[in-house]
Amino acid sequence: MGSAYPAQRNALTELVKSAVGRGKRWSLREFTQRAVDPETHWAPSKSLLGKIVNDEGFRVEPRLVSALAVGLGLPRDVVAAAAHWQVIGYSEEELNTSAPATLVRHLSSVGAPAPLARAVAEGWEAEDRDRGSAATE
Repeated sequence: MGSAYPAQRNALTELVKSAVGRGKRWSLREFTQRAVDPETHWAPSKSLLGKIVNDEGFRVEPRLVSALAVGLGLPRDVVAAAAHWQVIGYSEEELNTSAPATLVRHLSSVGAPAPLARAVAEGWEAEDRDRGSAATE
């Protein structure tokens, strides 16, 4: 039987950090210009993006998810899954769905250095193995 408490991970932060910041695909300034919510035309400020990249507190809201999806060039549901994982978490059963695998695949596709994508994937796989062995004990 799965855990009653959802597992959380800073997946949205990891997704943004994989492509934004010094030495990454886009600088904070460049990404601010790319990341615009198509419905509201809102864009996160450079300051807000700095908070995300530096693992500081920030509020997740629909327009932020939409803007980040546009900026990263990812489907909104992938970015929304990362936000869900970070804010709410996923139960053990939900983690067995394709959301984590999709996020790892997209970390690689948005220009994350291969070692980073590999490290994230290996960390998630280790957590999945740990959960699986704990469930069988």
